Amino acid sequence: MRGLRRVRVPAPLQRVPLRLKRVTHGLTRLSPLPRSTRARRRTVQAVMLGTVLALAPATWTHAVADSRLRTTAEVPAQDVAVVFGAGLWKGRPTPYLAHRLDTAAELYRAGKVKVVLVTGDNSRVEYDEPDAMRTYLTERGVPDGRIVSDYAGFDTWDSCVRAKKIFGVHRAVLVTQDFHIKRAVALCRAAGIDSYGVKVVEPHDSVFYYGGVRELVAAGKAAVDATLRPDPHFLGERERGVTEALASAG
Repeated sequence: MRGLRRVRVPAPLQRVPLRLKRVTHGLTRLSPLPRSTRARRRTVQAVMLGTVLALAPATWTHAVADSRLRTTAEVPAQDVAVVFGAGLWKGRPTPYLAHRLDTAAELYRAGKVKVVLVTGDNSRVEYDEPDAMRTYLTERGVPDGRIVSDYAGFDTWDSCVRAKKIFGVHRAVLVTQDFHIKRAVALCRAAGIDSYGVKVVEPHDSVFYYGGVRELVAAGKAAVDATLRPDPHFLGERERGVTEALASAG
């Protein structure tokens, strides 16, 4: 047809991503991809990379801990159970902490453990998780002499490191809720404790889902702690509480 002629694409444009714009009477016009399309592609790639990086720590905790989880009936007998603090309400354990302590008492009565190490926050005079945990356990038949208190278990990493370095725990059964147990096992193993985990199953209420979401963030901190291995907030002198309690257990 008259008026139409083939147009040679200049050399600089040959390096630009091209797309089909229109086909007219067998003649194809080519034009560069719009910047918005490239920007969207980069945004999607950035989001995908961010998602992978965000989920990597949680994937690590699952990989390390999945094979170490047991029920109270299945868990191998160990000398020590470690119970992590989970808050107080009017000086008494919150329901989640009470359920952890109930499980620890069950392990003791079943002969699965000889000593219970309760680790929690006592950073303020009016807030004493370990003593509240001790009281709760004695009310449920665990002898006071078989309970050892760690008053500086300010987070999971601190509790694991102190159990190893301060109380001399080498093997333990860890007791906590199912959304927390994998991180606890992963961190205690990173701290040098041969750990099994017994998860406390809770109804899937708002507290449970909050805990699950929180774990995604906490897993990131856990990965950093396991890699850098910082000292806990308070290390202190070696204590013989666990050794003496085991000696009295015979």
